[in-house]
Amino acid sequence: MVNFCESGGNMTINFDNAATTFPKPVTVAQSLSEAIRKYGGNAGRGGHTLTMQTSEKVFETRNAVADFFGGEPENTVFTLNCTHSLNLAIHGIMQNGGHIIISGIEHNSSARPVYALAEKGICKFSIAEVGQNDDETVENFRKLIRKNTKAIVCTIAGNVTGQIMPYRQLASLCREKGLCFIADGAQACGILDVKMSDGINILCTSGHKGLYGPTGTGILISDGSFNISPLMQGGTGSSSFNLKQPDFLPDSLESGTLNTVGIIALKSGIEFVYEKTPAKIHAYETKLCKRFINQLENSDIIIYRNSNCSYVPVVSFNIPDMKPEQTAAMLDSNGFCLRAGFHCAPLAHHSLGTTDGTVRFSPSVFNTEKQVDSLVKIIKNHKKFRKSY
Repeated sequence: MVNFCESGGNMTINFDNAATTFPKPVTVAQSLSEAIRKYGGNAGRGGHTLTMQTSEKVFETRNAVADFFGGEPENTVFTLNCTHSLNLAIHGIMQNGGHIIISGIEHNSSARPVYALAEKGICKFSIAEVGQNDDETVENFRKLIRKNTKAIVCTIAGNVTGQIMPYRQLASLCREKGLCFIADGAQACGILDVKMSDGINILCTSGHKGLYGPTGTGILISDGSFNISPLMQGGTGSSSFNLKQPDFLPDSLESGTLNTVGIIALKSGIEFVYEKTPAKIHAYETKLCKRFINQLENSDIIIYRNSNCSYVPVVSFNIPDMKPEQTAAMLDSNGFCLRAGFHCAPLAHHSLGTTDGTVRFSPSVFNTEKQVDSLVKIIKNHKKFRKSY
């Protein structure tokens, strides 16, 4: 398979797959093409042939998603992205007040909705510090639980360093206390074998990252234990004569026309991951990360990892005396795409103490050891290449 994209006439290697995987599997591109050519109906709107055919294809993806995560099709909701899913979940659970706890490494897709609700005086929130080990982290969450606590929101794996959180233990804590556990799976789904049976009440994730689907696709899966009040209302194709929004999933959370083309192609991305298996994908990408880290061990490069923690295939690093943006610009000019800055996760950088942010290395199954070696060579020789930055 192709391991690079063409940009400006140069071969550009993508190591920013934590933002969105690229390239995509050939089957995803083929599904996109087929969907735009053949399935142009508005799913769930009308009973004519074109709509029925399109609705059937959307339902096939809904089934595939539910099967992949061990959920139920009727509780599987399509969204635009993980941020959309998290907003639906957080606002839907907390809009009538209460207290919510988030972790100290959350992405803004969780932190900002919580902060917005608190700023309006709708709810209160606490931030649980991520400890030196899983038991300490879980205990930090436990200590923050109040009588009016309704939910815990936690990323399964952080997007800055890739640290895997003790999400199963947190799910158990939520069951013990009768809380809703909302999990952000954006950096984990497709890489870790995440299942609803892990104790997750509401799983939110993207379709365009570890599931290798197109951008503009997201997923929310509920186990049905908690009612999620809709964030928006509109046409759903069901109960159309009633002005009241439907109160059943997925219709209650799927107002307006779906991204049918993206959803249909998402099924091919899931099939790609299913065939390779998350375990093999994780092992291969982790091998690339270890190769990257090992080759930089005896250099001046700063790697942000804790030996007591486990990680998905993401590595944050910095070059001394260079701003992350300068490092990324230097690497970009040499044909490598890596993200620099705060990665929409200021809480994580506050925890790390990285006041200027970091540079993030995140490979995919389409990257190779040779590409990693070429990247490392540029980084290790940064003094030679940094003069113009």
